[in-house]
Amino acid sequence: MSQTLEQRARWRRLPGATPEVALDAAAIRDAYRRWSTIYDVVFGGVSSVARKRAAALVNHLPGRAVLEVGVGTGLALPRYVPDKRIVGIDLSAEMLALARKRVAELGLRNVDHLLEMDAEATEFADGQFDTAVAMFVASVVPNPRRLLAELRRVVRPGGNILFVNHFAAEGGPRWWVERAMAPASRRLGWHPDFAMRALFEPEEIAGMEVGSTPPFGIFTLVRLRNEA
Repeated sequence: MSQTLEQRARWRRLPGATPEVALDAAAIRDAYRRWSTIYDVVFGGVSSVARKRAAALVNHLPGRAVLEVGVGTGLALPRYVPDKRIVGIDLSAEMLALARKRVAELGLRNVDHLLEMDAEATEFADGQFDTAVAMFVASVVPNPRRLLAELRRVVRPGGNILFVNHFAAEGGPRWWVERAMAPASRRLGWHPDFAMRALFEPEEIAGMEVGSTPPFGIFTLVRLRNEA
């Protein structure tokens, strides 16, 4: 990378409202069943820079075993270097079918498994991965902090956990738009008003490495070290 995350990152607190509309597995599956065939067109472009930066950071981190949570249609899979061994999980069978097709068409031999699995309760062993990356997932799962706890479990001590996500604005016009969209969370399949404090404790936020990404800084790349 021409510029590391450490060079781009800025330390900050991001307060905001906790999402008011609950999502469950059925709502998520239903939403992404609808989104699956148009996901790449509708969301692939706007998320491409954030996805590219996250994959580039994964490529520069130590260790080979990588878990991608919310792998979706596999948009990030071609961006990993060949010596990284990738396991991807998702709750949507329709999205996974498209990811498997992408892997086959591109001949991505470093993708070991694509599995339908609940990110909050995986079947992996403790410390199985060197790195876990969750792209655009934290605002989708029913219990974000349970997701974080599960990633801490399956990543080895000293490994890395990365999140790429949209987090709610602190104020201004975007805050009003996000709040107005919040009642549609179940149909959208994600929380427009998702606050960083819904995922992390305040003391964790104070010590994390955080960098905003284009377009317009609406996505945030977070890196935290999995302490023993």
